[in-house]
Amino acid sequence: MTDAPILRVDGLGKAYGRRIACRDICFDLWPGEVLAVVGESGSGKTTLLNCLGGLIAADAGTVRYTRRGGGEIDLATAGEAERRAILRAEWGFVRQNPRDGLRFGVSAGANVGEPLMAIGSRHFGKIRSTASEWLEAVEIDAHRIDDLPSGFSGGMQQRLQIARNLVTHPSIVLMDEPTGGLDVSVQAKLLDLIRRLVRENGVSAIVVTHDLGVARLLADRMLVMKEGEVVESGLTDQLLDDPQAAYTQLLVSSVLTV
Repeated sequence: MTDAPILRVDGLGKAYGRRIACRDICFDLWPGEVLAVVGESGSGKTTLLNCLGGLIAADAGTVRYTRRGGGEIDLATAGEAERRAILRAEWGFVRQNPRDGLRFGVSAGANVGEPLMAIGSRHFGKIRSTASEWLEAVEIDAHRIDDLPSGFSGGMQQRLQIARNLVTHPSIVLMDEPTGGLDVSVQAKLLDLIRRLVRENGVSAIVVTHDLGVARLLADRMLVMKEGEVVESGLTDQLLDDPQAAYTQLLVSSVLTV
């Protein structure tokens, strides 16, 4: 890691009427770091991710991102066109449901190739070759490059979505419950794949999950959210082995007693 964060989030807030979804969220994300955001349903973790990913607008706060070529931009106040261009070229977003992150009307190869075209690639042969390489990287047979995603299993669809998001070598990837809804055996393989690809590609990642096992396997640090606020943060192993906040203790103990 370098001596400066790649992302600085300060005072981020979002409310829906009287309901506070996120309140005064502050954290730094460092190059090559994986940060897990954990908490029960309704804790605000997905709202936080959607604010960062530009799917919804925050009501308050700053999201300062250090661009690949240098220079810092506040994505919370940037113009719509500039923000979309950065999120398309330098960020990725892996959704819980692959149907929200893939185009089911085009082939697996097109799903991986489209992000390359969006950042300026035009040589069809090179795009197809790169797509084939990434299918192999996520353990999908390259011979299925022309198959539609609808013919893939849920685990394969999620792996295809990961390839679609990593093919442009983004600086930051957001992941919303990336193993949710999958069988336990499929989850384990997918987690191993995510951990390997993130490390090999030097990607910074923010992973939203309710599963503390996922957080322990993937994340360097954790934020614990309750009712829209961060109640505890720290190194993952330290926080899970010796939680200080009463809510974190409850989360950890509920896993241990299952």
